[in-house]
Amino acid sequence: MDSNALPAYPSPAEMQAALSPAMLEACDVLVVGGGINGAGIVRDLAGRGLRVLLVEQHDLAAHTSSSSTKLIHGGLRYLEHHEFSLVRKALQEREVLLRSAPHIIKPMRFVMPHDPHMRPAWLIRLGLFLYDHLARRELLPGSRGVALRGHRLGAPLQARFKRGFVYSDGWVDDARLVVLNAMDARERGATVLTGTRCVRATRGEQGWTVRLQRDGVGPQGQATLHTVKARMLVNAAGPWAHAFLREVANAPGGEALTQHSLRLVKGSHIVVPRLFEHEHAYIFQAKDRRIIFAIPYEQKFTLIGTTDVEIPSMPDKAHITEEETAYLCEQASLYFKAPLQPDMVLWSYAGVRPLLEDAHADASAVTRDYLLETCTLGAPLMTVWGGKITTYRKLAEEAAGQITTLLGEEGRAWTGKARLPGGDLDAWIGPPMRPDRDMLAFASRWRHKHPWIPLAVAERWAKAYGARVDQVLDGATSVAGLGHEVAPGLYECELRYLMRHEWARSADDVLWRRSKLGLHFTAEQCQRVSDWMDAALNGTPTPEAASQMVGAWWQRRPDSPHAQAASGTTVVMG
Repeated sequence: MDSNALPAYPSPAEMQAALSPAMLEACDVLVVGGGINGAGIVRDLAGRGLRVLLVEQHDLAAHTSSSSTKLIHGGLRYLEHHEFSLVRKALQEREVLLRSAPHIIKPMRFVMPHDPHMRPAWLIRLGLFLYDHLARRELLPGSRGVALRGHRLGAPLQARFKRGFVYSDGWVDDARLVVLNAMDARERGATVLTGTRCVRATRGEQGWTVRLQRDGVGPQGQATLHTVKARMLVNAAGPWAHAFLREVANAPGGEALTQHSLRLVKGSHIVVPRLFEHEHAYIFQAKDRRIIFAIPYEQKFTLIGTTDVEIPSMPDKAHITEEETAYLCEQASLYFKAPLQPDMVLWSYAGVRPLLEDAHADASAVTRDYLLETCTLGAPLMTVWGGKITTYRKLAEEAAGQITTLLGEEGRAWTGKARLPGGDLDAWIGPPMRPDRDMLAFASRWRHKHPWIPLAVAERWAKAYGARVDQVLDGATSVAGLGHEVAPGLYECELRYLMRHEWARSADDVLWRRSKLGLHFTAEQCQRVSDWMDAALNGTPTPEAASQMVGAWWQRRPDSPHAQAASGTTVVMG
């Protein structure tokens, strides 16, 4: 590879050298866990002017938060379990999130075929009426009945389904949602460290002393240790939340720090070739009363899931089993004309949902609501229990409100009307109207501005980066300026952007979290991406370049968070 093509990107050793001891000396709040809840809390706190540090042992969204069904939804099935408060809260959040990030969140219509053996039509209509009216709805259309026979929505289904119902929810690129929250937090003054593990947290009367281990950033690529002082600690470790209290937070047995426990439930998904041509999704009820979704995915595929399998402990990496694959194929085959076979599966993934224990016997009925538990015997500690991706912003807002009160800080709730990075399309299309239509208008205008960009690349970039897509170009005015095409549709300029701005450090970070290009590439093409990134990370730009990327985040500014970001933001990658 031509060394001139490598990005001006600090190597791990240079990044380590650029970190002065003062930068890791003290902060107001240290948050452990780079999933959606941790990233959301850090973003909210940074916007309130606090000095915040987020540490994640792997990559952002490396586990549960990139392994969801990718829905922004109220949870229609939770009505059956009388979780009206949770459903209402989630329904309220749908349109807030749609407005905040129209490039990665979009409305989606769901088709529910009616099976009279499951439940009567009147009961479904009642449930959908509640779903339509539990929260105010301005953007999403309400539910309606549909005659499936002869209708395009009924074409993929077995002939026995004569009628059904259609209702609204939303779809989200879950891993990018985490990254955008972390980006917004960084731009508001927070520091985000990936590849960084909290190995010990010792509580004092005035604060916490936290020992951090950063992997692969020493002069010879070895792990390095840092000590951080924090006024408050937030445990947002998801499936590892209880283990963190027991093994890291320096309390004998860990149980003294909490009265709660988690129930770990593995949810697995499969991806098969596209089963239908329209853009609606399907919701099916399995014979065991669980819900299965079939969702249009990445243009060429259909995503089917999820399972609910209780597991005793958190594995290093969750995997789907043959039994789960067979279960999903079997349940989907009860509805689709063309039966699904396990050998049709092109890709699968599994994530472990950390659900708050509520004594339900059925794992699928365990509450998806969250609980914020605060222990104030000495320096305060907050543990986040449970939660779901749809309510992450509300969870973060409530957590930040409690934290500022505990620390005696000022700072009002602000995220309800704020846009995530790339979501502010005003400069392109004027005042926002409807997020889905705004996004179409933006994509059209951006494409008109850069007609030389390959169409498939332009469409993907618009949806991934929104209003910040010009930053990916980095000044390029022709295809030649995009750099080498490392794999089909993946140019060097995009890889450089992801490494500089989005903490990407490996091919997996790019191909399976910042994008789903891994689904479209061959093994050889994926290896080319891995080789390019390895070469880029082993490059040796000047130490000055590394220092320029590291801002003085720990210095509290008297002005607004926006002004803090303008005066110096921090880009730290583990």
